[in-house]
Amino acid sequence: MYNTLRNSLFPIKNILFLVVFAIPYTVFAKEGMWLPPTLKSRQADMKASGLQIPINKIYNNQGTGLNNAVVLFGRGCTGEVISSKGLVLTNHHCGYGSVQGLSNAAHDYFADGFWAMSQHEEIPCPGLTVTFIRRMENVTAKILKGLPDTLHNAQRDSTIAARIAALEKMYKQTSKLDASIKPYYYGNQYWVSLTETFRDIRLVGFPPNAIGYFGGDVENWVWPRHTGDFSIFRVYADSNNKPADYSKNNKAYTPKDFFVINAHGYKEGDFAMVYGFPGTTEEYISSPELNHIFSISDPIRIDARTKKLEVWDKHMNGSRDVFLKYTSKRAGVANGWKKWQGELRGLKINGVIQKKEIYENAFQNWAIKNNTLPYAASLLPQIKNNCAAADSIILLDEYTRETVLGVELIQQSAYLEKFLPCFRAGLSQAALHDTLQKLAAGLKPFFKNYDAATDKDIFQNLVPMFFKECSASLPLYYQKCFAKYDSSYASWADAVYKNSLIANEDKLLAFADTASAADSTYLLSDPGLKLYAAINELRKQKITPALVAYYKQKNYLDRLYMKSQMQQDAHRAFYPDANLTLRLTYGKVQGMDPDGPEPYSFQTSLDDVIAHEDPNVDVFKVPAKLKELYNSKDYGRWAVNGTVPLAFIASTHTSGGNSGSPVLNAKGQLIGTNFDRPWEGTMSDLYYDPNLCRNISLDIRYTLFIVEKFAGAGCLLDEMKIVK
Repeated sequence: MYNTLRNSLFPIKNILFLVVFAIPYTVFAKEGMWLPPTLKSRQADMKASGLQIPINKIYNNQGTGLNNAVVLFGRGCTGEVISSKGLVLTNHHCGYGSVQGLSNAAHDYFADGFWAMSQHEEIPCPGLTVTFIRRMENVTAKILKGLPDTLHNAQRDSTIAARIAALEKMYKQTSKLDASIKPYYYGNQYWVSLTETFRDIRLVGFPPNAIGYFGGDVENWVWPRHTGDFSIFRVYADSNNKPADYSKNNKAYTPKDFFVINAHGYKEGDFAMVYGFPGTTEEYISSPELNHIFSISDPIRIDARTKKLEVWDKHMNGSRDVFLKYTSKRAGVANGWKKWQGELRGLKINGVIQKKEIYENAFQNWAIKNNTLPYAASLLPQIKNNCAAADSIILLDEYTRETVLGVELIQQSAYLEKFLPCFRAGLSQAALHDTLQKLAAGLKPFFKNYDAATDKDIFQNLVPMFFKECSASLPLYYQKCFAKYDSSYASWADAVYKNSLIANEDKLLAFADTASAADSTYLLSDPGLKLYAAINELRKQKITPALVAYYKQKNYLDRLYMKSQMQQDAHRAFYPDANLTLRLTYGKVQGMDPDGPEPYSFQTSLDDVIAHEDPNVDVFKVPAKLKELYNSKDYGRWAVNGTVPLAFIASTHTSGGNSGSPVLNAKGQLIGTNFDRPWEGTMSDLYYDPNLCRNISLDIRYTLFIVEKFAGAGCLLDEMKIVK
């Protein structure tokens, strides 16, 4: 399949074109996710591109850089501080999970939005955190001192882990900050990030879905875009302005710095930069490793999630209660589903696998002649063999996770294993009930957003896919169940969802209230637990050991391959792959031409929202208040050429994790909030095409227009520093 695939993707006649043009693309493309302390090496290029402020204003070790206004929002997004009172701006979809936890039938913030008109009205968000990066330092010499490149993995990893633990402890003691050391360049460098994490975060502003999710999945990963993708929170601190758990006595946090907002706007060709926390990229992997993604992982995930989303949509469209339970989960599943489709398309039209093969041929010729790294010549053959041996197990792992463990009942039945030790502990009846009740209470968040009928339908759609594609690896228990119910997935599902404790919260609570020590046998016979136990055994016995061996060798070889690439091309400016640490990327406000002959505009507006309105489609319904503002042209100070600018695109190199990142002009002033990429360019996590890779940002003027004119929350703007 590999040879057929790559030959169909990229005709041989294009090889000469690639050889000629591969180097200019690398040189002139504004790709790269640069570590802030290394920006001085980019200073000349950034100045030539239009930067107007000193590099040390962006980041410095004295604590006065703009990095103090950028936060890791939650566990996977970015946010920016926009006032002296701790207001944080991020994406609507980044706040989605927290808002779902605050929403219910009586307070449907997805339908109605939420706006606090005073700090007293702001709502605490349990579990939500924001983290500031105060300083970053290169600690490679301390971590890798005396360690040969080819030292055995176990010994090397053990030594590095011990050094990291000791160094993090030292930094915490001396800096009074949290310290986290991560590897870069596949373990060829190590950097420490000194951080402060705030735990009292409160919701301030959240547009209704009709603005913040306008276009829904239809427009997700799409340009042009018309989504008002923002939400606003506030950071609270104790009386000493330090992180603290929630308390009504906490005060709004006073930040070290916050972003000045520029309401003048931008034009095509203007310098732009994005400051944030890109999640994961793999720009330097080999062609066999890329083929795992292209031929196995992405196609399986797309197929399985297509079925899941079809089922969820059917049930969500039929019930508002189900919609509220599944809207956040659906957004997360759909996000990857559509992104991977664009990723495959971008890799295909660029012939990236074959481009890598051409690069690897040149690398191999260099490696054979190289005397300084004697291991370099054997790396690519070893990588190829390691990948080939892992094809089947990666396929099985993907299907297992996306189908069987994509069924919530099976996945959550793992929690029932926590109940089992209670029956063996010799507890009194009262102590047993008390312990079981506490454990059962731990599933309340799950049941709050769970619908058994919807999940049962998922079971009937995903389990058959697992049986078809992984027939040689089916657990014996699954085979027996299928035979027991006359090869009927519907009958099998009926029995599972009728009898499993995970399918019914009341039944689980009743079991916790009444169970005796002898009822461990009842728990062990739970069909959900048995389904989970069987698939977990398959993973433990067959999948996990093979994957551990594969990734152990992969990590070893990738580290040596990365070091060899950096030595082979010493004049190339290598940036480390994204790993959810603070980065800066820069480029220009720029349209795109994905299919030709006319390029897309670099900007959309409120006029485009109205043009896309469709009252018969939920995600394209425009709120009445917004239409009133449009019809009366009541735009206030946010009017530009008779409309309000909404979104724009630029050639900066972003990834997942950059959602919510501040988009800055040449003066370091806030002009927008990053929220997406066009799907034509989502392969930028693996390969950067300067013609197709763009980031999509919400214009800050649209954000302020919605806050002031739509929400009537102009008091929030009084906190901000806005310049024209």
